[in-house]
Amino acid sequence: MIREQEFLHLAQVDRATLTVWIEEAWLAPAERDGERVFEEIDLARARLILDLRQNMGVNDQGVGVILHLLDQLHGLRSAMGELLGTIRETRAAEREP
Repeated sequence: MIREQEFLHLAQVDRATLTVWIEEAWLAPAERDGERVFEEIDLARARLILDLRQNMGVNDQGVGVILHLLDQLHGLRSAMGELLGTIRETRAAEREP
């Protein structure tokens, strides 16, 4: 877990920017003891947001679309993994006498 102050430092963003990103649902920190806490994946996502905005010139609407598509891709990849596992189990069960 990364506390908010450390996250701000590591991600190299200010509190106002972080607040906007959370409001836009680009980041979804957990809350522990009344404080926002982040995971390593949140830090990677923040770095991606910065890269999209600063280095690639993507506007806020574009960032939202890209993050949404990445989330969908991740979900589909997970679903495909589960489906593949089920197929393997079914095939293995069919081979058993």
